[in-house]
Amino acid sequence: MHRSIRTTFFALLGALALPAHASWYLDNESSRISFISTKAGNLSEVHRFLTLHGKIADNGKANLRVELESVSTGVPLRDQRLREQFFDIAKFPNAEISAQLDLRPITDLAPGAQLELSLPLTVKLKDKSQAFNAELLATRLDDRRFQVVTLAPLVLQVERFGLADALEGLRKIAGVPSISLSVPVGAVLIFTAR
Repeated sequence: MHRSIRTTFFALLGALALPAHASWYLDNESSRISFISTKAGNLSEVHRFLTLHGKIADNGKANLRVELESVSTGVPLRDQRLREQFFDIAKFPNAEISAQLDLRPITDLAPGAQLELSLPLTVKLKDKSQAFNAELLATRLDDRRFQVVTLAPLVLQVERFGLADALEGLRKIAGVPSISLSVPVGAVLIFTAR
């Protein structure tokens, strides 16, 4: 009798440790989205966003929200100009990324195992959306966490989001001969089951 109770107890613990139908939430403290800007033809700098929110529902629907106010370039005046003049955060406070994925191959991974994914996703910035095909690497960290990183950056074309004029305005203020319209974006995202 005691053996069957103990067996049932450990089976329940095992089921809790390996959630088959759980929602996965982004760990903002351990995650990052970074982007590269290039000015004057060959001077590139890496910047990032400090505040991210994300969830993957048990049906595999993934949504990530980037607070554009949290842009961090290391230069406070430039951050302010990006917020107000480029992103126009008063009207468009967030960028959004959405995708649909099959969670089973990731949740079936043993801790430490990895899986390459090719995933269609949509990026919405201001009032425009663009589709991309992301090359990603998923790593199962432990029973309740996995990490997704970009194997290759997504290259956003500023003009496709209606931001070419805003970028030109920044270029004039900064007094540089050019700022690239192509912006590579990379991500390290860690999700935790709840």
